[in-house]
Amino acid sequence: MKRSFLVSGLVLALSTAALAADPSGYKVTGHIAVADGGWDYLNFDAANHRVLVGRGNGVTVLDVNTGSASALAGPSVHGAISVNDGKEMLTTDGAAGAAHILDGRTGANLATIPTGRGPDSARLDPHSGLVMVMNHSGGDIALIDVKARRNVGTIAIGGTLEEAVADGTGKAYVNIEDKNEVVAIDIDARKVIAHYPMAGCDGPTGIAIALREKLLLVACGGAVAVVRTDTGALVKTIRIGAGADGIAYDVARHLAFVPAGRDGNLAVLSVAGGDVTLIDTIPTARGARTITIDPSTGKLYLMAVQYAAAAAGGRAAPVAGSYEVLVVGK
Repeated sequence: MKRSFLVSGLVLALSTAALAADPSGYKVTGHIAVADGGWDYLNFDAANHRVLVGRGNGVTVLDVNTGSASALAGPSVHGAISVNDGKEMLTTDGAAGAAHILDGRTGANLATIPTGRGPDSARLDPHSGLVMVMNHSGGDIALIDVKARRNVGTIAIGGTLEEAVADGTGKAYVNIEDKNEVVAIDIDARKVIAHYPMAGCDGPTGIAIALREKLLLVACGGAVAVVRTDTGALVKTIRIGAGADGIAYDVARHLAFVPAGRDGNLAVLSVAGGDVTLIDTIPTARGARTITIDPSTGKLYLMAVQYAAAAAGGRAAPVAGSYEVLVVGK
């Protein structure tokens, strides 16, 4: 009996150690070199199996089947999303205060649509078919009809707008960075319907929705805020690494991923039973702060760059030729 207890205890200890060392199984599995230059949002183009990266000089396009990267030259891009069944893409141009509709293959500019001041992220509302363009400095959302290629309305909100997510029924939620809150909006009615304050969430950026759990997951400064979609109640705040600027939610696997670019790691959170728990933190790279997911494979993609040692009192400079997309999976 005593011997059996010792053996069982040893097996349990080894199993616990293995789980502690690799609880989620996720790790960096690939490095894909891309052209030098700054970047902002990464978005997945499911129609064409591509990652679209907003860059300072256009869009970097990554074919996930081949692992090859190409560049579509153009104006400075914060975000690029696939529209019109993947035949075209919409990009946001903060300098011009406009969105551009581009040919999805050649990058040719098909239309330029005024949006407002500082267009940043863009998200498709599947209910209306409109694209929401968040005007970061303008404090409002421009609604773009991508088939007609025109701005069909504006929702005034106020504050510094970051990412948004739609629930598929005509309601959407947008982060207000300078007010530390989420605002719920009715897209059809073109109005704000609720303000959800988030104590302990400083500078919210990325946002995702777990429809089954009726939860919003919000990337904050060093934390993830978990908020009820129906009541706006702040359920909990989970501490993670510093420098998050995005979040990805895997609907099929009920997992959320939040990159901490300053600390160079990726938080893995389980979403189940109406709760969210941190189950793993894996190393990525410094600067890897925005993220997207291939929903069919569960693979994640993050931009990163190596930095040279900073001089005394100065800032670290990126190393030429070291820009890459990290692939994270199992």
